[in-house]
Amino acid sequence: MKITNVEVLVLKSPGLYRSPEADEEAVGPTYMGLVKVRTDAGITGYSDMETAAPVAKAVVEAPRWSEPGMECFDGLASLLAGENPLEVERLWYKMYRGSIYYGRRGVAMQAISAIDIALWDICGKFYGQPVCVLMGARWHERIRAYASTLFRPTADGMRTATRRYLDSGFTAVKFGWGVFGEDPRRDVELVEAARTAMGDQNDLLVDTGWFVDRTPKQAIEVVRSLEPYRPFFIEEILHPEDYDGYRKVAEAVSTPIACGEQEATEWGFRELIERAHVDVLQPDLTRCGGLTVGRKIVHMAERANVHVIAHSWSSDLLTAASLHLNAFQRRAVLVEFNTASGPLSRMLCREPIRLEDGYLRVPTGPGLGVEVDEEVVERYRIA
Repeated sequence: MKITNVEVLVLKSPGLYRSPEADEEAVGPTYMGLVKVRTDAGITGYSDMETAAPVAKAVVEAPRWSEPGMECFDGLASLLAGENPLEVERLWYKMYRGSIYYGRRGVAMQAISAIDIALWDICGKFYGQPVCVLMGARWHERIRAYASTLFRPTADGMRTATRRYLDSGFTAVKFGWGVFGEDPRRDVELVEAARTAMGDQNDLLVDTGWFVDRTPKQAIEVVRSLEPYRPFFIEEILHPEDYDGYRKVAEAVSTPIACGEQEATEWGFRELIERAHVDVLQPDLTRCGGLTVGRKIVHMAERANVHVIAHSWSSDLLTAASLHLNAFQRRAVLVEFNTASGPLSRMLCREPIRLEDGYLRVPTGPGLGVEVDEEVVERYRIA
């Protein structure tokens, strides 16, 4: 079996993000990249990609520039043409080395990540096995999900939203971004309102949003102000590269500190473990390096005795990939579930992933175990 084509389709939803002012959920991604890898055996692998999709398309479809044996400036598709898609580890490194002079992180790594997931999807379809089994383990049949949503601007809005998610079957809710960080007193009021509505039996997660500039001491004060409301974790309290600041925060507070959705490669996550001392790693499989790197992150986390809870916000394709990573972990904790209603979040797969008693089932079909709806793709494709 050989790879015959790798392409990035650029999708655009007609809706834009809604403001939380009216207690409305975000619509979801406006733009999305969809990676499609074809083979001469008629097997196709897919992955979404939440990045600057036109830039990723250029990275993937650029021509080959380097001399043979000296690949370092090349378009990713040119590096994969004619290759065996089952050799995911070797192909990951070939893409990484082949793009190293313009890549290493950022959009090049995000494109590599999505292609890697698509290759794992092909492997599963070829062998007739779910991705998690090919990775080496299916420890879990289902994973508890948390609703991932925006902060509402008022305490009443927070209580209303919290009750709605609980009524939908969630036992954990994460509020993030929105108005959080504008007024420290209001921040506390909003988190207190959510905790009151959730009761003692459900888990509250808080994403403070790294767009708000904080020093480590300011971050410590924010965490301490929220600790009475027992957050399961507090996410992205500092800039993603502030490893030393994260260590100061993590060592000063009792609440678990989470970050990593912007991080990439096994080397980046080693920094989060060994230098930042965070409690929860949050790799986004379409940014960190794909499932090939995700598996390495799980192994590192197990040795360091920290949790891995993948960031998974874009579509059911990423949710499916994240569920396979969860199933591969002996100690899986939670999976993020994007509650947005937009078509790129909810309609990309023929059978949307659905909540069942607070849990998401790990797909059992071959590959990622979800089928892309080509009609929806064509409806929203712009390039």
